Amino acid sequence: MRRRAAGFGSAGALVTATLIAGVVSAPAASAAPADGHARGWDREARGATIAAARAARAGVDWEDCDAGWNLPKPIQCGYVTVPLDYAKPFGKQIKLAVDRIGNTGGKSERQGALIYNPGGPGGSGLRFPARVTSKSAVWANAAKAYDFVGFDPRGVGHSAPISCVDPQEFVKAPKADPVPGSEADKLAQRKLAREYAEGCFERSGDMLPHMTTPNTARDLDVIRAALGEKKLNYLGVSYGTYLGAVYGTLFPDHVRRMVVDSVVNPSRDKIWYQANLDQDVAFEGRWKDWQDWVAANDATYHLGDTRAEVQDQWLKLRATAAKEPLGGVVGPAELISFFQSAPYYDSAWAPIAETFSKYVAGDTQALVDAAAPDLSDTAGNASAENGNAVYTAVECTDAKWPTDWNTWDRDNTRLHRDHPFMTWANAWMNLPCATWPVKQQTPLNVKTGKGLPPVLIVQSERDAATPYAGAVELHQRFKGSRLITERDAGSHGVTGLVNPCINDRVDAYLLTGKLDARDVTCAPHATPKP
Repeated sequence: MRRRAAGFGSAGALVTATLIAGVVSAPAASAAPADGHARGWDREARGATIAAARAARAGVDWEDCDAGWNLPKPIQCGYVTVPLDYAKPFGKQIKLAVDRIGNTGGKSERQGALIYNPGGPGGSGLRFPARVTSKSAVWANAAKAYDFVGFDPRGVGHSAPISCVDPQEFVKAPKADPVPGSEADKLAQRKLAREYAEGCFERSGDMLPHMTTPNTARDLDVIRAALGEKKLNYLGVSYGTYLGAVYGTLFPDHVRRMVVDSVVNPSRDKIWYQANLDQDVAFEGRWKDWQDWVAANDATYHLGDTRAEVQDQWLKLRATAAKEPLGGVVGPAELISFFQSAPYYDSAWAPIAETFSKYVAGDTQALVDAAAPDLSDTAGNASAENGNAVYTAVECTDAKWPTDWNTWDRDNTRLHRDHPFMTWANAWMNLPCATWPVKQQTPLNVKTGKGLPPVLIVQSERDAATPYAGAVELHQRFKGSRLITERDAGSHGVTGLVNPCINDRVDAYLLTGKLDARDVTCAPHATPKP
């Protein structure tokens, strides 16, 4: 799942091999799930079959990428056309941006395209081919065999982007303190959430009913067909794991290889309200891991030699920013947005500790520069607003959310007592779903379907954004899958890190289909150094 914003504004990822995307026969779409709205699923399944066959005939018109996309040659770009509504495959169409770089090995080594989704919802996968141009050692073996293909999911970036609020308004700082001090604070946040939901409908209402994970999975199958691939090779991280799980359920016999990394719990009981509450607990645990590391390196950072002392420094900083925002723009909300990178990725541990250390030593500007929004970055702010809009639209439309404020208030008040780092910030992030203006769907029952090959699941034990139980749940639901656990580690997104125990197994699976006879537990990757 994507990184969180900490609340609302005051108003609301060489040689190119030839890829032949010619006419192929698209496999028939899977039958509708036995549960759910069977008639609707049948219509959408037929629509997906029609759209995939059409895309297979059309292929992709590859060309050099637009300069504004900032994708280095020899990466190529193009579009794939999909129905906005799969129940109406000949109705309104939207274009999805895709890019690719050919496999680096010879023609005899090529095994097809590997399609990537980085998470979100709302993340763009267009940087994925750049792992080849940047000569990433972790992905060098896979790149010999596969064309690396990225895409912007529907609503994202260059794929019929949606919006909920003016981007400059979205990034404006300081935002309200996420932790409410009174009932009036809660009422103000509820008003902002309602206004945000209304803004989504006003600015993007025609898209909202169709911004769902099942529709993105259908899009993924159309992209597969447009690439001339009979079966899908897929790498999904974070929310991309749920997209992969839904794809594997809807199109089990279309999957060739699938790697899912840092797994969203696919249980219907978790999507999406409970999943976000579970995050709050996991974030607190990983926040403490970072504080322990900072304390162990007190000789470098001088923030305290115990977790409690580091926490005291955090609370002191937070209180100072609540009383008077640092530099006039960095309040508690902006602090959480900056510091939350530490629970997400241990690659952020040292940079964040260094900035924090500078602040305690008297250099406030270093923290302001790191945490404040850049109002002059028009493109970046538009991308941030778009990502947040897609996140909200997909999670709110995918599933039914509580509409009674008392439920939200009870659950988040209870959690905040022992897990205060992210709880209220996360609540306000998701509260628009309580007043969502379009019909909310029933999540798909993720399960093994006929023809689904073994799936490789990779997960760190202490992941904050997608707690470990999600990997266990998907492992149970996808029969024949294998789970690699990175013990005593918590970075979100494991396959991109250097850990031979994991890297070698991912390579073996992608290159040969080989999996271990049983699940594997790996030692953690190297601990960050100050």
